[in-house]
Amino acid sequence: MQGDFEKHSIKENLKVLPAKPGVYQFLNSRGEVIYVGKAKNLKSRVSSYFNKARHENNKIKVLSSQVSEIQHIIVETETDALLLENNLIKKYQPRYNVLLKDDKTFPYICVDSGPFPRVFQTRRKSNKDAVYFGPYTSVQMVKTILELITRLYPLRSCKHNLSKKNIESGKFRVCLEYHVGNCKGPCAGYQSEEEYNSNIRNIKKILRGDIREVKNYLKERMHELSSLYKYEEAQVIKKKLEVLENYRSKSTVVSPNVKNADVFSIVDEKNYAFVNYIKVINGSVIKSQTIEIKKVLDEPPQELLALAIAEIGAKDDYEMKELIVPLHPGVSFKNLKINVPEKGDRKKLLMLSERNAKYFKQEKAKKQALYNQSGRSRRILEAIKRDLELNVLPDHIECFDNSNIQGSYPVSACAVFKNAKPSVKDYRHYNIKTVDGADDCASIKEVIFRRYKRLLEENISLPQLIVIDGGKGQLSAAIEALEELDLKNIISVIAIAKKLEEIYKPGDPYPLYLDKQSETLRTIQYLRNEAHRFGLKLHRQKRSEKLIESHLNSVKGVGPKTIEKLYRDLKTYDRIKQATFEELSESVGKQKAYLLYDFLNEHPKG
Repeated sequence: MQGDFEKHSIKENLKVLPAKPGVYQFLNSRGEVIYVGKAKNLKSRVSSYFNKARHENNKIKVLSSQVSEIQHIIVETETDALLLENNLIKKYQPRYNVLLKDDKTFPYICVDSGPFPRVFQTRRKSNKDAVYFGPYTSVQMVKTILELITRLYPLRSCKHNLSKKNIESGKFRVCLEYHVGNCKGPCAGYQSEEEYNSNIRNIKKILRGDIREVKNYLKERMHELSSLYKYEEAQVIKKKLEVLENYRSKSTVVSPNVKNADVFSIVDEKNYAFVNYIKVINGSVIKSQTIEIKKVLDEPPQELLALAIAEIGAKDDYEMKELIVPLHPGVSFKNLKINVPEKGDRKKLLMLSERNAKYFKQEKAKKQALYNQSGRSRRILEAIKRDLELNVLPDHIECFDNSNIQGSYPVSACAVFKNAKPSVKDYRHYNIKTVDGADDCASIKEVIFRRYKRLLEENISLPQLIVIDGGKGQLSAAIEALEELDLKNIISVIAIAKKLEEIYKPGDPYPLYLDKQSETLRTIQYLRNEAHRFGLKLHRQKRSEKLIESHLNSVKGVGPKTIEKLYRDLKTYDRIKQATFEELSESVGKQKAYLLYDFLNEHPKG
């Protein structure tokens, strides 16, 4: 989760969010948590709130408009994300969440205390001597596990006090559960406490995740039922097996074995250290925070860890009772137990904390890279504005290039740069419609007029600068088109000639020669090359289509309508060449198919 020491813009946060399971929190300008949510993919889910095109729900519009900061915690699984979301909603009660009542929590499986312990489902951990397993996010999972356990190890379900004295006095009689085989009758002395407790030990192994014995039993039973042609019963067993395959006995974010603890992990770098802090209250993770510490005298990790514990402990609302750390901080804290775990639930919590510290470090590096890139783009745009004497920063630049061979197949291309980088999704191709032959100036005028007339009609933002691949003539043609649209004084326009890379500006009889190593010239050349590459792609495609079309036109007895029908049905020339006689017949009839099939196999051109 992001620390309070450094807040970034929403846009920056969205760019660096990990595509991992986790929980996110939206905070308003006062630092209040207004929404908590879970996600299988944090980056995708959180970004969706700020995609205006998807804001069909008024609640989401209002919520996203109030978000000033995004915090998140990485977890291992979707189940952990669900449990952590539940913890945080209960703690913060955000106004945009459906509030969860305290008595509406996830189920546990309880192994009771005392003689002949019971095993049952519960939502409350009320007996401090009992052992609780869970929580489970699926009630169906709990029921399946309990049903399978009682089939393997019949247990009592009654609440009698099965003390040795009561059993020996014959106080109880066996009930229906004994007669149907669900219980072995310990109440009447039919089952020894030693045997019963041995079964309880095996049940605890299953609940801790060792389910191999249960799965083997179920598989044998399923095959047995199948061999007896009892397929419906075998299918029921198969579904139980599927439930067990998804069974996960341990949760990192909710643990009955770790009541109240403060978890600290440290990622030590050359000049900085990153310390993550996780707060556990009543067995549930309710808080996570990462801070960055800048080293001054190459301090060792123990010293930095001690500083972080003291800093966070001074601000925390709860009194620290147990510290879970990767190494001893080298100092003692009053009334505070220090634990450096090597395995178990505490070790898992430590690993969760370390994972969040590492992701915080990665996100910081990504933000720095974005900042550096943003700074470079700004520097380039400032240079272009200065060198070309523009009135505004050219965040949006468009470049036009014409392509034709001896007047044939004339096309034009528009390359678009935003923030000094290609915006390929905005590139456009244009077929020249009103110009005959190789007339670059007339073609440029047509394309400029069509392009910006449409942008005006559709109320789409205009560029601050237009670059034309050409000389004075092409520049004048572009200016004429802009004058007709009343855009001459709104959009700046220049032309770049290929021979000496001179720049022509409106109203200036002398070309501008920029330093060959300048960022301005390099960016303009990059733009020009992109437009040329993109235009050449369409030009080659049109030329290829014309050559193919003329090739098929040479087939005697096959006219333009037949060729059009072929392309409509078979899509490409390669597909037409490879078509069988039956496929050609289906498209244009047997008579034309004979002519085409013989021709294509005799003249496999294209």
